Amino acid sequence: MNFKKMIEAMTPEVYQSLKRAVELGKWPNGDRLTDEQRETSLRAVIAYDETKLPEHERTGFIERTKKDGSQHGSDPLEPQVLKILNDN
Repeated sequence: MNFKKMIEAMTPEVYQSLKRAVELGKWPNGDRLTDEQRETSLRAVIAYDETKLPEHERTGFIERTKKDGSQHGSDPLEPQVLKILNDN
């Protein structure tokens, strides 16, 4: 089974278990995750989020809209202008 098919077949219960394991760094039986297991599990959690959850419920989502509709802070995707000052 490839990664994409595994994500499509993943149940919400398995998703929650993987997410909890990544958060705590250990499996439900108490065994610690290896670095490879943590990386693979986190990739699976993020992939599940992207395919099955609305944006505001995804891992890492940051709500930037205030109640009045304006944005908190600057848009991280907005290019920033760099000014170089010379002492000449």
